[in-house]
Amino acid sequence: MSKPSFVIVLAEDQRQRQLIYRYLRTAGVLPAQIRFHISPSGRGSAEQWVRENFVVQVRTCRARHAQTSLFILLDADTNHVQDRLDVLDKALVSARQNPIDRKRDSIARLIFKRNVETWILFLALEETVNPPIDEKIDYKQTKNAEEWSDLVPFAARTLFAWTKQSVAPPANLIDSLQRGIEEISRAIPMV
Repeated sequence: MSKPSFVIVLAEDQRQRQLIYRYLRTAGVLPAQIRFHISPSGRGSAEQWVRENFVVQVRTCRARHAQTSLFILLDADTNHVQDRLDVLDKALVSARQNPIDRKRDSIARLIFKRNVETWILFLALEETVNPPIDEKIDYKQTKNAEEWSDLVPFAARTLFAWTKQSVAPPANLIDSLQRGIEEISRAIPMV
């Protein structure tokens, strides 16, 4: 598969947007090739908003003639990653859409356990954090918005490096990130 000519991103919040934008730019995707759909803040559950818009964006991705990739970004919060994936699968079935075809659909469902900040910390600081990053801990309040924004470029570069075929992620990779790397490989070809 070649690099997509267009990428659709459906995300809960701006920090998720920051991480995937930096990742896509590092992967060579141009800003004009990316369309973001971010949950409006202060209007209820962001997870619900993403879930409700998921089917529409899958349909849009599948209908485009140009090579199009779709990234769905959700926090797992205290749920299991598989629970979030199951909810997305059920949404497709309820809308009479085909399930995600791992061989044909360029769709990556990135489920951050506990939230995107867990991935950012692991990707940017994994080697220096003691004790190691734990997916059960909510790290969101451990830094202010500016500190999180400062970590995103490092995290995105690490994520890009770990999605390259020639670079193996560390053995202590957190589970949700391992799944995410596998999902990304379907939406953006590894180089």
